[in-house]
Amino acid sequence: FFSKTVAAALTLRRERMRLQVTPGAFRHKQYVTGCGWVGNELYTCSDDKTVHKVSPDGEDQGKVTDLDSCPTDLHWFPSGNKRQQSDQFAMACSDGTFLLVLRNGRVEKKVDAHKGAVISLRWSNEGTAIGTAGEDGVVKIWSRSGMLRSTLATVDSSVYSLSWSPDSNQICFTCGKDIIVKPLQPQAKQLQWKAHDGTVLKVDWNPVNGLVVSGGEDRKYKVWDGFGRLMFQSKPLEFAITAAAWSPNGELFAVGMYDSIRLCDRTGWTYSREHVPMGSVSAISWSSDCTQLAGAGADGGLVFGQVLDRREEWQNISVLLKDTNKVVVHDILGEMEEELDFRDRVINLSVGYGHLVVTTSLQCCIYSLQNLNTPHIFDLKETVNYVQLSDKYMLMVDSSGMQVYSYEGRPVAAPKFQGMRAETLNSQTVAMGSECLAVIDHADPKMVRIFEASTGKELGKPIQHVLDVVSVSLNRWGSAAHRKCVIIDRNRDLYVCPVGQAASGKDSVPPPFKLGAMCDAATWNTDNDMLSAIMDGKLVVWYYPNVVFVDRDLVNQVKFTKEASDLGKDPQILHFHGTSVTVRRSDGTQLVSAVSPYPTALYGIVQRSMWEQAIQLCRYVKDSTLWACLAVMALADKELSTAEVAFAAIDEVAKLQYVLSIKEIPTVEGRNAELALWRRRPEEAEQLLLQAGLMYRCIDMHIRLFHWDRALELAVHHKTHVDTVLMMRERYLEAMGRREETNPKFRQYREGVEIDYNKIMAKIEQEKEKEASRPGARPYQEGY
Repeated sequence: FFSKTVAAALTLRRERMRLQVTPGAFRHKQYVTGCGWVGNELYTCSDDKTVHKVSPDGEDQGKVTDLDSCPTDLHWFPSGNKRQQSDQFAMACSDGTFLLVLRNGRVEKKVDAHKGAVISLRWSNEGTAIGTAGEDGVVKIWSRSGMLRSTLATVDSSVYSLSWSPDSNQICFTCGKDIIVKPLQPQAKQLQWKAHDGTVLKVDWNPVNGLVVSGGEDRKYKVWDGFGRLMFQSKPLEFAITAAAWSPNGELFAVGMYDSIRLCDRTGWTYSREHVPMGSVSAISWSSDCTQLAGAGADGGLVFGQVLDRREEWQNISVLLKDTNKVVVHDILGEMEEELDFRDRVINLSVGYGHLVVTTSLQCCIYSLQNLNTPHIFDLKETVNYVQLSDKYMLMVDSSGMQVYSYEGRPVAAPKFQGMRAETLNSQTVAMGSECLAVIDHADPKMVRIFEASTGKELGKPIQHVLDVVSVSLNRWGSAAHRKCVIIDRNRDLYVCPVGQAASGKDSVPPPFKLGAMCDAATWNTDNDMLSAIMDGKLVVWYYPNVVFVDRDLVNQVKFTKEASDLGKDPQILHFHGTSVTVRRSDGTQLVSAVSPYPTALYGIVQRSMWEQAIQLCRYVKDSTLWACLAVMALADKELSTAEVAFAAIDEVAKLQYVLSIKEIPTVEGRNAELALWRRRPEEAEQLLLQAGLMYRCIDMHIRLFHWDRALELAVHHKTHVDTVLMMRERYLEAMGRREETNPKFRQYREGVEIDYNKIMAKIEQEKEKEASRPGARPYQEGY
């Protein structure tokens, strides 16, 4: 089946995002020890005992303040949004103190903190505390106002760097060749591991992706998860790693060494290496919009880097950020290329579903790919951190939260929930569908909330998982009733859960169903309902994932698996368009694997209810996988004759016989109830039968399911067929070899009810005739 249509995986290219570095005109007289962005201004501190304010193009904006001792580090108080920027920063000094300094340079407070120099300090992510570390090997926690809260740790070597955990309940710091993660709770156990072969000089823990980057004197940089497991390590470079910093969104990080800065992907591989003749890079700071960084040098100089050549693709359209305010759109099939110029720096770009969305520092521009000359433009209140597109709406995330817009630029909704943190919303934690969106609750990562896109209201109860959810994705094919989401939890298990009930206004959402384990990534197809995943070194594609909610016995029969051991560690699926799955390996190389075109063709045929043509396609292809897909699709749409042909083709005799028995049921409600039972929804089947007044069929269903208590309860409540239930129960006990009745309810009713086999069978026949003579009762027909 696959060999008929698929060639070997094809290497496309390696992404070449680059860092455009320009030296700043301003220079300190001595070693620059720290730098930090606030808005569009960079504050720097140096061994010349001064703090300066520098513009993004490297021009000096004036001296902020003079100091009594040499500063060693600088960190701004976490800012809320563009309109309420930070007005205070903390600065470590070589005399054992740290300073709380206002934006205008006035020193609010000077705190004696350590014996010897304070080497590193950081605000917590919420700005409620300050962590300091010094030459004395002591790590301390201070209140926002500079009052000592606790002495967290004391080690036998100088602590060169520290960083807070995403939830601000732990601190990661260096200790010689080791990295230590110390919880703030006194009784909690700390985590310590050997990280480098030389002294660890820098650590940075990203609050969004939860990963730690470290660099040391062994000339390597490494990426760790929050539990100390190695995710990536570089080969030995030319010089010791003296600086490392994550971008705020966790997608990139930069490392600095002697005369060099590297721009790296979150998985560790290098996008570009830039030569910066400034001696050892002592500090790196990213702007809040993640588009530029600043590096401080040992010779007193500064460099400014712009992240360029970012590329987004959708079908035959490729979009490239060529310069800070220039975007190039290339139509590969139409051989069209057009340049779009913007007056401000481009922050985000996203393409998909016939639209291109570009956000700058001040505006959002929405283009139709059919006409790039007349975009919809509106002003932004905040800098947009993330954009996600769907076929009907687009989702934008800024420091104030989530906003849903139409493609005309009209605000549609602003979903919110208690405890929502905008900085945690990214491609892994939020998923946009046609009518709804799914968001992982950061306060309780076991919970996934579903919101209506058009109103922003929460739909039904959240999806409750047993472990922390790290990734969520929504399908976009079909109506709201077909909406499903896949989640990957902390154990890397892959689950699928229907959210169609919530999207349709129903409260209950069935529990997630496990599709597999050891999952690195999962993505829905943009054109149909296929799902692709990378699991345990294999590329797995489910041609019809809805099978788990129709007939989960056929899950493996609608699945295609291909060995993909060449993908390496931590591969990511970038796109799943049509029949092509684009995967990025851990070294940045992109590979494309093709899947069979026949399931895609089957989706198009079934969507138009052309069941005879669907059967003809399957007979032409002659593959059991496609027949299994058609069988389940037919069951989902209640096309029993098509399902009969498909089950016969894959030799599912028991299922074929069940389909034939369902076709013999004279009433629509009875057939629907049996199909609900096939989907393992007995409560729904019972509700259908009770609403239709088919009491005997409902009681008989529970007898067949061995739900004896419920069958007796219904018979007693409706005062019918109590003797039938008792007789069937006796026959069941005899078949099981049990003579005595142990259920007290059955013993109670058995004493007062006469069981006459002939009368009961006659009554059953009457019920069948009564059902067949009901108004609207008719034999099964296609499309009923």
